[in-house]
Amino acid sequence: MTANFWYGKRVLVTGHTGFKGSWLALWLKELGAEVTGLSLAPQTEPSLHRLLDGACEGPGILDIRDRTAVLNHVLRSRPQIVFHLAAQALVRAGYRNPAETYDINVLGTANLLDALRAAEDVRSIVVVTTDKVYHNPETGLAFMESDPLGGEDPYSASKAAAEIVAASYRSSYFAARRVGLATARAGNVIGGGDWAEDRLIPDAVRAWQAGATLHVRRPRAVRPWQHVLEPLGGYLGLAQRLWHAPEGLEAFNFGPDHGEAASVGAVLTMAERYFGRGGVLLGDGSEGPHEAGYLVLDSGKARSELGYYPRWRLQETVRRTMEWYRKLDDGTSARELCLADIRDFIHAGRRDMQWRAAG
Repeated sequence: MTANFWYGKRVLVTGHTGFKGSWLALWLKELGAEVTGLSLAPQTEPSLHRLLDGACEGPGILDIRDRTAVLNHVLRSRPQIVFHLAAQALVRAGYRNPAETYDINVLGTANLLDALRAAEDVRSIVVVTTDKVYHNPETGLAFMESDPLGGEDPYSASKAAAEIVAASYRSSYFAARRVGLATARAGNVIGGGDWAEDRLIPDAVRAWQAGATLHVRRPRAVRPWQHVLEPLGGYLGLAQRLWHAPEGLEAFNFGPDHGEAASVGAVLTMAERYFGRGGVLLGDGSEGPHEAGYLVLDSGKARSELGYYPRWRLQETVRRTMEWYRKLDDGTSARELCLADIRDFIHAGRRDMQWRAAG
């Protein structure tokens, strides 16, 4: 990713009011992009989007399931680059409302891509899915992009279906126009400003701020944890590559190094230490509907084709995340905290590039 590439580019971010979307919109704004959004109103209170006072031109509040509204918004904003993050993004919510989950994640993706067929200036499209798109036989092996798609729960299956929708639009419509379209499969992201339900760190912060004990259903579940800026940096680099050379770029994993995957219990131990207070009650893994026990990504393709390297190790990621919430409580603004993390992340990338060049 090069900063000067983004200056003046018209960029559409769907899901810009969510956790990842808010971070991405802010980063793009700092890079000098002209950012518009397309999303429902923020679904949490507090909301990072509101704390940042928005980073997009205009409100862009609409439902991605509304095909006509999506088309009109695309025609008005005339995007050159699109990041599609809008989704029903929670496994347990998918169990509660499966039809709605499919409607948002599958048909919503189709609505956006169909609208982009009419976008004359679009050059680069990144459709964000999830690390859970793979058929998971629990072998203990890291998933590669060539592994079969699957999904035992509605959320995972809906995202695997969105992958197929994206591939069909790429081959049927966008490839002939040399419009780059790729999907991005990211690991479990953490970072300051997430207040969604049924996510580990937000649940922990809510409990510990209230002086309560956090009840954890599956402490032994292993996930590819990473700071939110890690995959966002990958998305930016992927979009830039699609702009210049769209051929052959289809799907990419963005996750930490294999040794950085960790159990829920291990992450909570670190989080509790850096937050400075709290308590945890560990379950035996039998509660609630099925969720994968072991999930790790192989990001070798992104490393070889995009130059993607994780910058912060897990301990640094957890420390920064918990300090973000503590500093917000102490009165530091969310914008200041996010921009500080972005600056440090960019600096870490430059330092790593120098080390690799010297080595």
